[in-house]
Amino acid sequence: MNQTHQTLFPDQPLTPAGHFWLYSSAAILHIIQQVARQYDTWDAMYDEFPFLAEHNNQIVHCGVQGLAPEAALRWWYDAICVWEGRISTHLPLRTLRDTAGLSHQTLTLLFAIGLIEEHAQFGRLFEAMQDTPGAHRPTLGLLQNWWHAAYPDSSDVRESFQQLERLGLIEVINPGAPRGDLALGVPLVLWDALRGVWRDTDSVHYGRAADAPTFDDLILDDTQRATLTAFPALLATGRARTLLVRGARHNGRKTLLRAIARTAGKGTLTFDSKAEAAQRSTAGSLAVLLNAIPIFEFDLTAGECIDLPATGVYDGLIGLVLGKQGGISSTEQMLTVNLEIPDPQMRHEHWTAMLGGSAAPETIDLISERFRLTSGNLRRTAQLAVTYAQLAGRSEVTSEDVIQASRSLNRQALETLAVHEPTTGDWNQLATAAETLYELTSLETRCRHRERLQHVLGRALGLHSGVRALFSGPSGTGKTLAARLLAASLGMELYRLDLSAVVNKYIGETEKNLNQVFSRAEELDVVLLIDEGDALLTRRTDVQNANDRYANLETNFLLQRLEAYEGIVIITTNASDRVDSAFQRRMDVIVEFHLPEAAERWSIWQLHLPPDHRIDQRMLQEVASRCTFSGGQIRNAVLHAAMLALEAGSTISTAHLVAAAQREYRKIGQSFPLRRGQNGV
Repeated sequence: MNQTHQTLFPDQPLTPAGHFWLYSSAAILHIIQQVARQYDTWDAMYDEFPFLAEHNNQIVHCGVQGLAPEAALRWWYDAICVWEGRISTHLPLRTLRDTAGLSHQTLTLLFAIGLIEEHAQFGRLFEAMQDTPGAHRPTLGLLQNWWHAAYPDSSDVRESFQQLERLGLIEVINPGAPRGDLALGVPLVLWDALRGVWRDTDSVHYGRAADAPTFDDLILDDTQRATLTAFPALLATGRARTLLVRGARHNGRKTLLRAIARTAGKGTLTFDSKAEAAQRSTAGSLAVLLNAIPIFEFDLTAGECIDLPATGVYDGLIGLVLGKQGGISSTEQMLTVNLEIPDPQMRHEHWTAMLGGSAAPETIDLISERFRLTSGNLRRTAQLAVTYAQLAGRSEVTSEDVIQASRSLNRQALETLAVHEPTTGDWNQLATAAETLYELTSLETRCRHRERLQHVLGRALGLHSGVRALFSGPSGTGKTLAARLLAASLGMELYRLDLSAVVNKYIGETEKNLNQVFSRAEELDVVLLIDEGDALLTRRTDVQNANDRYANLETNFLLQRLEAYEGIVIITTNASDRVDSAFQRRMDVIVEFHLPEAAERWSIWQLHLPPDHRIDQRMLQEVASRCTFSGGQIRNAVLHAAMLALEAGSTISTAHLVAAAQREYRKIGQSFPLRRGQNGV
């Protein structure tokens, strides 16, 4: 018989697709045999379902002519085994069958359920056999009858259904129906994987082993490289089965796992944080079918804990990808690797690897110190920088190209909860007390050397690269302007936290939003501004009711997240007495802003007024001296004076200035301090 089988299926390629056809044809052969029982003659069946004749002719000419139904199926299964013997490479169906202990009959049952995905005509057949209009999918009752009729001596067919369901290979379309009327289907992603085909979804991604980097391609420190080099041996001995990689997004977490998978000759199947539980339930079967290692990514906040996803039939390495927050409750032996954002030395290696001869050595030195990016964002920035240089007609990448490229990074996730603020100018645009300006320039120096300070004093003082500053003072004293000028001086982007988008009435959602803002800001190396932050940093209160309890939980979370934050964050408040003292203790720098004195008000007027104004200098000096405006009020007055001048078709004059100043006093309900005879009108 084997000699006969060796010559069978000459038109079927020795590929997963050919294997898929063999089992699909076995299911069709089985169905044709069962449907034929309902008719007096085969011709009567073919008259109603002509497509069955086409399938039957294709099947019987392979070698089952004249065989009884049971003998034909046995012959077909023997032929499949002989055909498989000609292939030594990975066959998805064979691997799944052998790993899960599935019988030929159970696999044929699986294909009968999924046939409608391959041949739509079977939908009409299932509808007719069930005598239920619109029921285009086979039901549990129909398939049980067919399989019992073909295998009366086999184990309960229901066990086969349960086995397929446990593996996530089939799903119930109408779970509320009576058991016999349950309509069954095969998830499309699994149906494609059965034939060795994969199409990425929004939340599940497959990577081939050949496309993964090797260990030599990765830029790691010595400790990380030693740990990862030893991991395959630990896996082989059973001392470790799960590898948890922690760190920021776009920082090589999944790349590292792909390199480990490649050493085992496997691809990777990644379920990102958006994947639903139903999708993760198919992970084990998909991993077996695709010869891949399943990787589960989660985006957790502090205090969140999840169970290790079940992988069913798959018993190999599992990869877990988490940020710095949250945990896994599992009894599995787990090894953890922390991937920190690269330090200047490692960033220098990344920039050199990406730019090579495209940038001067001094440029690479500069951008290695300046841009504290995750490894993935760094490499994307390098690619964009090369493009910007080419667009400018240059072969050499400059630091300006890198700055422009970094601003083009994908920032949508951050911009859903924070607003980008313009950053231009320098400290000359801020008129403030000398003490305040000194603190601000000292803060700038602290931000520039934050990584060096961490290296020099980090172990002794428990420092990391985060800088937390509190700007405190009355409204309109220049706190927000100072934040913009600080970001501009550092050459960084500024994002202002949108409290209306962050604060949520549902329990736990505010913390998730805050964690997302802080995490994304760290990854992109931007300055984060929490304007009017006393709304979030309010003092904790005695717990009188559930609202107090949850408000305190939010405050505690923010305290912890601020302390762990490794970027630059600026918090402004005009009500420092309402800020919890615990927040003030965690601030690296506190800058006090005061209402400007007369000399400072004069400077602010000069900064805001256009050079061609026609305001009497003595009058301007009088207004600066007598009108105790804040910087914000002076700005508003200049805007109103400019509007009056535009309306009159002239430049700003003394009359416009006085009218604008009087308007500001009316807004706050106070009398204008200059007598009418003094105003020059």
